[in-house]
Amino acid sequence: MHAGSRFLDRCVGRYRPPAVDLLLALGYIGAGLLLGQEQPPAGWRSMDGLGAALTALVGLVMVARRIAPVAVFAASGALWVLFIACGYWPVVNSMPPLLGLYTVAATRRPRTALLCAAVVAGAWLYAGIGNIEHSSMPTVLAQAVLFPAVVLVVGRGSGALAERNRQFAELTVQLRGQQEEIARQALTEERVRIARELHDVVAHHMSVISLQAGMASYVFPTDPAASRRALDTIADTSREALEEMRRMLVLLRVGQEGRRDGHGDAQGDGQGEDGAAHAPAPGLDLLDRLLERVRGAGVEVTLEIEGSPVRLPQGMALCVYRVVQEALTNVLKHAGPTRAAVTIRHERRTMVVRVTDEGDGTFQPNKEMSPGHGLIGMRERAKIYGGSVTAGPRALGGFEVRLTLPAPPTSDRPGGLPAPGTGDVHMR
Repeated sequence: MHAGSRFLDRCVGRYRPPAVDLLLALGYIGAGLLLGQEQPPAGWRSMDGLGAALTALVGLVMVARRIAPVAVFAASGALWVLFIACGYWPVVNSMPPLLGLYTVAATRRPRTALLCAAVVAGAWLYAGIGNIEHSSMPTVLAQAVLFPAVVLVVGRGSGALAERNRQFAELTVQLRGQQEEIARQALTEERVRIARELHDVVAHHMSVISLQAGMASYVFPTDPAASRRALDTIADTSREALEEMRRMLVLLRVGQEGRRDGHGDAQGDGQGEDGAAHAPAPGLDLLDRLLERVRGAGVEVTLEIEGSPVRLPQGMALCVYRVVQEALTNVLKHAGPTRAAVTIRHERRTMVVRVTDEGDGTFQPNKEMSPGHGLIGMRERAKIYGGSVTAGPRALGGFEVRLTLPAPPTSDRPGGLPAPGTGDVHMR
């Protein structure tokens, strides 16, 4: 499955190809038969056919130790005790029960492992008592305690290590899944942000270009000067749209070290034909240009600033600019010939931006408005900075878009808006 689970299978082995365990069992059988050919210590009988058969059975039982550790330990222990009871040297077949104890300790509960260790200790004591004339009881006691204890401790440690690796493997899978989910979420958010920016740029500028083109075509035979002014507005608007789109596209191509993928100035000074692409994002200092463009499209629009302007963070200034831009674009597309007003009021704890128009009588106060991509984009922008956007028809006619944002710290120096003249209310 994964590295941790494979390590678990290697260490404690809940599954292992039969050929491997069979070779291991045959190895124990061969070692036991060879050891049985040695001259046993005093008091023990030499290996014969019965002893060889018992040795083979003890070894073959170990083939299934990974499938049923407790049952295999019980069978190997019983055969080992029978081997001792027949008078054979117990060391010959001591390794299979100890290996079975190791497997039980690594894969089963501590209580079961302790019980199996007690069985091994009892069998060792039984062997020593059966040959008490030729055995040293302190040595027998030491072996009966130390051998099972060491195998028990090693088996428990191996099982705990394998379990930790299994948990680490599961955690790795979970973390990988979380990272993929975070990456997908970030990608989705970035796509939404890019789509919102493109919508703001394309919808506004193309609306202005469409209206100006229609007006230029309409007045061309009778008023060439007005037609030329409309064409000039189209040229300026399309140039600004291209600059903003180039800026966004270049930012999307910036590499990890801030270098563009395409060709450009190696010094990165941002000059040349792509210099506008690295210009700061639009802010409130460009509101005058935006309003002039809307006026050129046939909508009389005014700007009113109330309170003392403060410097806005660049992201918040862009949010205000885009909301005003989108609201005026909707005026151009839906309200027809009308008058509009942009009001920016700086309060102590909030900043309120209102864009209103008088409409052409087609809006009804109780008419339900279906949110489009523009309204959704405005609300998402405001939500980033803890603000909100409401939009709907006015009781006296026309339409209103209202943006409310938390006010930035009042300690900032003015600069987010054009510097005021005198008084608290400024009209343009």
